[in-house]
Amino acid sequence: MRYVVSLSLLLALLWLGISGVYKPLLFALGSLSVLFVVWMSRRMDVVGVEHNPVLYSWRLPLYWAWLIWEIVKANLEVARAALGPSNRVRPQVVRVPVRLRTPIAKVTYANSITLTPGTVTLQLERDWIEAHALLDSTARSLQAGDMERRIAWLEGGR
Repeated sequence: MRYVVSLSLLLALLWLGISGVYKPLLFALGSLSVLFVVWMSRRMDVVGVEHNPVLYSWRLPLYWAWLIWEIVKANLEVARAALGPSNRVRPQVVRVPVRLRTPIAKVTYANSITLTPGTVTLQLERDWIEAHALLDSTARSLQAGDMERRIAWLEGGR
């Protein structure tokens, strides 16, 4: 039940923040929207311990900030490699072991890899991820596991 309440509160706060218009009719429509989404989420069985919207709490904005910074750095690195006189682009496929336990953490990891320029997740399995990397440095970074450690931290070190 607490997951339904946390999802409802999160959706209501999100709606209030994005809407910016606070009239009775819109409050009613927003409330109906939130109730409908919570009801559908409950019917689809996507509300629970693993799908708890406040699972990552205060850590999520810090992870986003770190990921955005990594995306900016990777953009610059890929552009420098592609446009520079010494073409350092060396495409390769790497298989990286995954020690994360929950499916949501593994999907977050795979999506974070794909969001970072120069890398794309090709396949996600139970204990490994296969990714395409344009540069040696991005392949080494994946194999070093910094992003995986950040996601483990995001989940509270589980």
